[in-house]
Amino acid sequence: MPADDKAVHVAVAVIENKDGQFLIAKRPENLHQGGLWEFPGGKVETNESVFQALKRELLEEVNLSILHAVPLIRFPFAYVDKRVLLDVWRVKEFSGNAFGKEGQQISWIEKSDFSSYSFPLANKAIINAIQLPDKYMISGDFKNKEILLDYIRLGLEQGIRLIQFRAHHLDEMLYFELAKKIYRLCVNSNATLLLNTSLGRYKKHDAKKFSHGLHLSSQEIKSFSSSELDEDLFIATSVHNPKELTLAENKKVDFCVLSPVNSTLSHPNSSPLGWDKFKQLTEQAVMPVYALGGMSENDLALAKEHGAQGISAIGAFWGKEVS
Repeated sequence: MPADDKAVHVAVAVIENKDGQFLIAKRPENLHQGGLWEFPGGKVETNESVFQALKRELLEEVNLSILHAVPLIRFPFAYVDKRVLLDVWRVKEFSGNAFGKEGQQISWIEKSDFSSYSFPLANKAIINAIQLPDKYMISGDFKNKEILLDYIRLGLEQGIRLIQFRAHHLDEMLYFELAKKIYRLCVNSNATLLLNTSLGRYKKHDAKKFSHGLHLSSQEIKSFSSSELDEDLFIATSVHNPKELTLAENKKVDFCVLSPVNSTLSHPNSSPLGWDKFKQLTEQAVMPVYALGGMSENDLALAKEHGAQGISAIGAFWGKEVS
């Protein structure tokens, strides 16, 4: 992101124990955003790395020593009275018994419990990053519904847990009939299904009953209002440039796919962003971002190094064995 000397650089730790529970702490009433729950962490001091700040803050705040941590998401956020740069890391290896060393209340909670706690607005992106996997499969070509469902099953068997059902060539009624079948498969595998359709059709077919959300095109998102759908539904969109990314943020979507990172056969006339430009944009995004366009599984680590939540693809996942 562009340099902002007035933004407070904050190191944040998403700490997960062996039971899959996450550590949160309640902010003292007298502090900024007081009374709300947060992930432990604090300000990065001058000449201190983010990892060093994490280690210091967690030992001082909750009595934990970090053994290993990896970046999760990094983004700027502007409150009315304060600007922050949140550097969020995931911590699964630590030692010590957690307690509030500064007298603050702490709690270990399940991933499904986040909606029961009140967090600062900036934490929405962190919670979404926790909830989302690092592979986002988009459905590709299929000759018939049997092959479609077989490919969905294959993806689920190979560990895919986020699927976008995209099939603009289908009749409207058939699309939603198949969506119901895919949804049942996803539910059985604890996977998330997003439908790539218009908001009007989504509401017309009451698709919230058989999906977990909606993936809107860069055109559809322009007229979208978050008040039109339930808060517990995921809303995603596709973006290709800074203007569309800003629009997605203003529409308060939960995550986006940014493309094309690399050249693709399907869009030969589109100029690829490249990884450097991709990183510049992800560091401005107040949401998790997937890399799309010419992705293979071998790009997953590279995508994360450049600020991505993970990769999104058709060819890398659709109808194929994945690792």
